[in-house]
Amino acid sequence: MYQHKQTAWAILIILLWVGGFLGLAFYLMEGDGPMMLFAAILVILAFLFHGLTVRVDEQGVEWFFGPGIAKKRLAFDEIKSVAVVSNSFRHGVGIRITHDGWVYNASGFAAVAIELHDGTFYRVGSNDADNLAKHISAHLPAQEQS
Repeated sequence: MYQHKQTAWAILIILLWVGGFLGLAFYLMEGDGPMMLFAAILVILAFLFHGLTVRVDEQGVEWFFGPGIAKKRLAFDEIKSVAVVSNSFRHGVGIRITHDGWVYNASGFAAVAIELHDGTFYRVGSNDADNLAKHISAHLPAQEQS
């Protein structure tokens, strides 16, 4: 079994940056209920999206943010091919749909592209992309590895 968690530094830095402006506004305006609510939302977002965990076991591959948010699981028989790729700035961080398919990324540019037999594509960001692709590919038939 393979498991790797990447800290979502990019997401945390963005939330900290927004939190800095919120702190300044709180100080200058002497804070109120809506500001405290917004601060609570930032803390909850930081908890929910603090990292991206990827697991590969005998049944398939799964990934999720934080304590289990946006969990996605794929069985190996659904996977057509796997390749290590490099994301660009347009792929961003978090969860999004792009022309390359669904992107799940915590931070950085390294990712594993997973193509399914039905034509769906996923890009899972990882600072251990080579090792992740190797563990997924080990469960696929030899002719389907990329």
